[in-house]
Amino acid sequence: MIAPDYGKTFALWREGAAGAWQDYTRHAFVEGLRDGSLPREAFVQYLIQDYVFLVHFSRAWSLAVVKSEALEEMKVCAATVDALVNHEMSLHVSVCATEGIDEATLFNATEAVENLAYTRYVLDAGLQGDFLDLMAALAPCVMGYGEIGLRLAESKAPDTPYADWINTYADPGYQSVCASVGSMIDGAVARRIGDLATSPRVNALQDRFSMATTLEVGFWQMGLNTQ
Repeated sequence: MIAPDYGKTFALWREGAAGAWQDYTRHAFVEGLRDGSLPREAFVQYLIQDYVFLVHFSRAWSLAVVKSEALEEMKVCAATVDALVNHEMSLHVSVCATEGIDEATLFNATEAVENLAYTRYVLDAGLQGDFLDLMAALAPCVMGYGEIGLRLAESKAPDTPYADWINTYADPGYQSVCASVGSMIDGAVARRIGDLATSPRVNALQDRFSMATTLEVGFWQMGLNTQ
């Protein structure tokens, strides 16, 4: 599969993450979604933790609105919060409801250590750093799920029980979010530092992105470890 076009900054970060990006997007958990072999218990426990993750992730995107320096940035960040809170989280609620888990239980679930490490890393990137630090930490989740969704939609087993999850991230609506975020990040980089590849900040921002990618790998593994 050719990597989707989510902007030149993302392409640079993705290439810089190298092996970690492969480990993230081709993780055994992901392959279990594709071929249907992932145990249902592991999927449900992942959804519970991902719901908690999205609560903090939404807060991080809300912080991005505060850190914005342009109206375009504010609009994209606010729209992303809306997509997370009012759309993506509904998938978790509906699936977990079929397992007898209500939304109040999801919201109050105990955070796994891997979840805690990832979400606080992202929030710290925004609190300690600037808008670009926060974007570098947020991008792996947004774009990674978009890339995973497209690949799995093309290669999934016809009878996988996880087709709804796959279709959520392959859907044109979600792909539009990835493209909008990527374009917005490109504009933010140009506005603040010019050419990222020659900027003194290139390594620091790459480190943010690569660490967040590594934490995504740990999040998938957490799902498998719940069995």
